[in-house]
Amino acid sequence: MLTSMRKKVKVLLVLYDGGSHATDILKEKSQPPDWQPRVRRGVPELLGTTENELGIRKWLEDAGHTLVTTSSKEGEDSVFDKELVDAEVIITTPFHPGYLNAERLAKAKNLKIAITAGIGSDHVDLNAANKTNGGITVAEVTGSNVVSVAEHVVMTILVLVRNFVPAHDQIRNGDWDVAAVAKNEYDLEGKVVGTVGVGRIGERVLRRLKPFDCKELLYFDYQSLSPEAEAEIGCRRVTDLAEMVAQCDVVTINCPLHESTLGLFNKELISKMKPGSWLVNTARGAIVVKEDVAEAVKSGHLRGYGGDVWYPQPAPKDHPLRYAEHPFGGGNAMVPHMSGTSIDAQKRYAAGTKAILDSYLSGRHDYRPEDLIVYQGDYATRSYGERKK
Repeated sequence: MLTSMRKKVKVLLVLYDGGSHATDILKEKSQPPDWQPRVRRGVPELLGTTENELGIRKWLEDAGHTLVTTSSKEGEDSVFDKELVDAEVIITTPFHPGYLNAERLAKAKNLKIAITAGIGSDHVDLNAANKTNGGITVAEVTGSNVVSVAEHVVMTILVLVRNFVPAHDQIRNGDWDVAAVAKNEYDLEGKVVGTVGVGRIGERVLRRLKPFDCKELLYFDYQSLSPEAEAEIGCRRVTDLAEMVAQCDVVTINCPLHESTLGLFNKELISKMKPGSWLVNTARGAIVVKEDVAEAVKSGHLRGYGGDVWYPQPAPKDHPLRYAEHPFGGGNAMVPHMSGTSIDAQKRYAAGTKAILDSYLSGRHDYRPEDLIVYQGDYATRSYGERKK
């Protein structure tokens, strides 16, 4: 229960629409037996949608607060822009982000806290947040979807290396031409894999890759793993990014987006990557220059690109990474931003969002330190604090 005696506030919630997917209840006979009781009760699973609202509407309204939920976030006439003016709390996700730029923050006279339901607060102008209304708190649910994203990274690597997408397309199209897909199919065993960033996700990726008997597991980061962790995983740090990518058959991006990583994978850095290598990005779309990646795939310098992050989001229909194909066919394993919003992840980030919101509304402000990005007018975490440089 929300333990709050403070004044009532307006909460603005920006999520993606689930439509029938968020409300459909499948017939019991089509469900495994252990699912039937849950389905009979109609318990929502797509919590990160406008229909199910992270499960917080009744909780907030019972305490007298106002919740406005929308997916409309583009343009001056969007619901987001209209309702932000007098909202005290804004909650959004990385999957359908409400971009809080300096202009929007300047109009948000009542805003006190911006919560990310998930991980990644780069949709907020953090420098401006530090200066707005005496300093807006920016928080996210750290750790809520790291397992989900790490699993997606490993899946994407395998999908690319094993040339799965073109092979599956053959079957769907009624064709059968093994040579056409086998000519661009490889084993992951014996390959060199490197991660840019070895935080909560990057380290988990390396741990999950260890059983594949890769030739080497490398990482690039501003700090090292412990010697014990390096020995346990069997990985090695490379202090020069260009040197690392030149050695790798697969590079996976697992670092935050800030000024130092914006457009990091441009034509120059990609040219240093091993010819015929694969690039995976589940971090943020703006870490790569989309035109340069698309050209590298089309030319064959990159054998493939995969991931689930785009800039902007949702990706426009003419986004070049929708259509980048290798000369041999395939080489594209892009999907909508879904890696961190699995059903299990939604339960975790919904619960974490509610905990942050309760901490704020109750006046306790007893946030988990790891959840705070900006607090009391300053950066609370080193990775995002690099934006100040």
